[in-house]
Amino acid sequence: MNVGSPEIRTVQVTRYVTPLREGGSLPAITEADDGFLYVLKFRGAGQGPKALIADLIGGEIARAAGLKVPEIVFANLDEAFGRTEPDEEIQDLLRASEGINLGLHYLSGAITFDPAVTKPDNKLASRIVWLDALLTNVDRTARNTNMLTWHNELWLIDHGAALYFHHSWHNWKDQSERPFVQIKDHVLLPRADEIEIADIQLRTVLTPARIRSIVELVPVAWLSSDDNSESPDDMREVYINFLTNRIAHSAIFVNEANHARQSFI
Repeated sequence: MNVGSPEIRTVQVTRYVTPLREGGSLPAITEADDGFLYVLKFRGAGQGPKALIADLIGGEIARAAGLKVPEIVFANLDEAFGRTEPDEEIQDLLRASEGINLGLHYLSGAITFDPAVTKPDNKLASRIVWLDALLTNVDRTARNTNMLTWHNELWLIDHGAALYFHHSWHNWKDQSERPFVQIKDHVLLPRADEIEIADIQLRTVLTPARIRSIVELVPVAWLSSDDNSESPDDMREVYINFLTNRIAHSAIFVNEANHARQSFI
């Protein structure tokens, strides 16, 4: 398993292809100057840059854990992009998102994960449940799995709803040591009977140095906000400390997940 420092490419968005009207963030399929299509998450969307931060950190932690995640790129929108867009709502979104946004490589032909059709093995299910309990990801339910099946493999997408502590993070340490009670709604929880094994394995991979290398990828522009008194460097340290402390106390969320599984047994 590759646990070296991650690298994120930067691409220039050249064409807005079509919106994906899911939720309130209005992601879109776009084309970049490398010729590939990306699902673009806009920093100017209603959820703001924190959704992009969660998506970046969550996606790269998942990749470090050996899980399948589409390539994440920084997608640059220049000020001229979108001027000819006829939809006023989309044009406003593009103008508010000038600069660095987040893109995920578009998996052409992928289908939404259906737990009634696809049965991932228990080891994989346990790793994903552990990951989402770490990230406090509320968006992996039967109603919204945020997983795709592509070439007979399970791929994780959209971690924008994870790390919800950062919406009110003055007590980040207390939040890092809380169980994740929403894990009871996780679509893969019934199959996750090896969470303790996943815990042992992933704790050795997600070292403090690895977590720091991932958080340091977050662009300064995403960490700069008028409603924050902390500097971007201070904010990075909060993310790093939250995650490393949560991993150090992983028994708390592992026990909660195992307790929630009892209702399926």
